Amino acid sequence: MTELHDFLQQLRQPEYVHVLLNPIPVYAMASGILALVVALILRSRPAQVTAFVVVIFAALSVWPVGEFGERASDRVYSMSNKEAQQWLDVHMHRADLGEWVFYVTAAIAAAALVVPRFRPRTQLPLALATLVFALASLGVGGWISQAGGKVRHSEFRDGPPPNPVPHEE
Repeated sequence: MTELHDFLQQLRQPEYVHVLLNPIPVYAMASGILALVVALILRSRPAQVTAFVVVIFAALSVWPVGEFGERASDRVYSMSNKEAQQWLDVHMHRADLGEWVFYVTAAIAAAALVVPRFRPRTQLPLALATLVFALASLGVGGWISQAGGKVRHSEFRDGPPPNPVPHEE
């Protein structure tokens, strides 16, 4: 019972929840891309619908990841050395810059779910647009994660970030 109690206590720490959730946008988006590619090859609308739902889930999962990351930033910053603090600032800056790509991806995937019912000729263009934006989201997610991994994992660092970002209070 103490393990469950410990786990539930950790869920009250935003930095712990951020670590639990942060792979979802990247891994789920990669799964959505794979599903969409297969659906396009098979020319299966039901498979496309499934892929769009996965892409929407992946894209919208950026919101709780970012929210818990923001809540955790002061605590993580205070327990980090100068180099890790610089990487945290870069990570947060990249997240602020890149999150919109995920939201646009979710909107395009939602449009790809709905619009073809009324305008069937939009099915393929919207599916391809979803694929392009999902790939962009995956790339942006990797870019954000690259800096985030260097915050607490000194073994991944080659020194301070090449383009440090000023710390925001």
